[in-house]
Amino acid sequence: MENIALIESFSEFKDDKLIDRVTLMAILEEVFRTALKRKYGSDDNFDIIINPDKGDMEIWRNRVVVADGEVEDPNAEISLSEARKIESDFEIGEDVAEEVKLVDLGRRAILALRQNLIAKIHEHDNTNIYKQFKDLEGEIYNAEVHHIRHRAVILLDDEGNEIILPKEKQIPSDFFRKGDNVRGIIESVDLKGNKPTIIMSRTHPLFLEKLFEQEIPEVFDGLITVKKVVRIPGEKAKVAVDSYDDRIDPVGACVGMKGSRIHGIVRELGNENIDVINYTSNVNLYIARALSPAKINSIKIDEENKTAEVSLRLEEVSKAIGRGGHNIRLAGQLTGYEIDVIREGEEGEEDVELKEFADEIDAWIIEEFHKIGLDTAKRVLEYDIEDLIARTDLEEETIREVVKILKEEFEE
Repeated sequence: MENIALIESFSEFKDDKLIDRVTLMAILEEVFRTALKRKYGSDDNFDIIINPDKGDMEIWRNRVVVADGEVEDPNAEISLSEARKIESDFEIGEDVAEEVKLVDLGRRAILALRQNLIAKIHEHDNTNIYKQFKDLEGEIYNAEVHHIRHRAVILLDDEGNEIILPKEKQIPSDFFRKGDNVRGIIESVDLKGNKPTIIMSRTHPLFLEKLFEQEIPEVFDGLITVKKVVRIPGEKAKVAVDSYDDRIDPVGACVGMKGSRIHGIVRELGNENIDVINYTSNVNLYIARALSPAKINSIKIDEENKTAEVSLRLEEVSKAIGRGGHNIRLAGQLTGYEIDVIREGEEGEEDVELKEFADEIDAWIIEEFHKIGLDTAKRVLEYDIEDLIARTDLEEETIREVVKILKEEFEE
């Protein structure tokens, strides 16, 4: 009776965890053999018969009858007098099969059995979850916000699997409430101990690429190829696309009429500004397209050092650099070239880069000007003091000193 009751409680796991019958039987047998080893030192001469569907189980101990006083291995041999307590007609050399009741293992052993079974089933579940999500790495996944921590949002999918969306992998404008549905890519899956850790990301460039696959039929069908994606999450992204079919305009197909196709992607990414450009193997043309919306006058390529000097009229410089330098930074990442902007001054006037004033102006101050797209002396001097105060985090006194230094350069 004890065997039946215990197996019935074990078989509950089969329904709760949806473990197949063969796997459950294997786990049960492993757990019982572990208990037998603890009790008897070995499980070599034991047969375990389990039927979890019916809730019954039998354990049989198999030994050979030997003369009294000649038992050398208690797990393999039984004395004649002990054998005849089981059945009176046993003789030396015969095999004895004796049923072992769970109660014979002791109360502590039975408790350990259950704990071991729970651990083994959890381990089995975790292994399956790990394999399931490992196959989903790099794919878009949906889950629901379960609770919000300071450094991460914890999500649960429909099967109750926990997925972590760390703060640094959220778009800066992301704001979630409990119950919200969240989309991202499964960035990584690792086993920590026996528990799988599943990390989702909304900032990875691959998330944007996969959104293109989901939202744009020609990308999904392979008619348009996404060659490369670079992002400053929540701010700006550049996507290079190509098509092997000359009849297809890859940019037009991705953007759609009046931006209809890309609008959903932009909204998903917190209004991230997405530039879609035609990929080309012509480096000069590729860099020119990458710096859009600026119009380039000329480009000088250094293939060995992977650098490009781009000449622009003064009015095009701010467009090429972009707000906070985002445009030129992403163009460099997209093309694989470090891009230097050369300004074509009016009436032959020469400009001077701010970094040339490093002896007189602290580097962190120069960096503050770079952040707003001002990296030459004349670009800074184009603005009034009040404008520079409003656009930077610098003190008025600091700005006035910088302007004074820059003006002296040209007065000389």
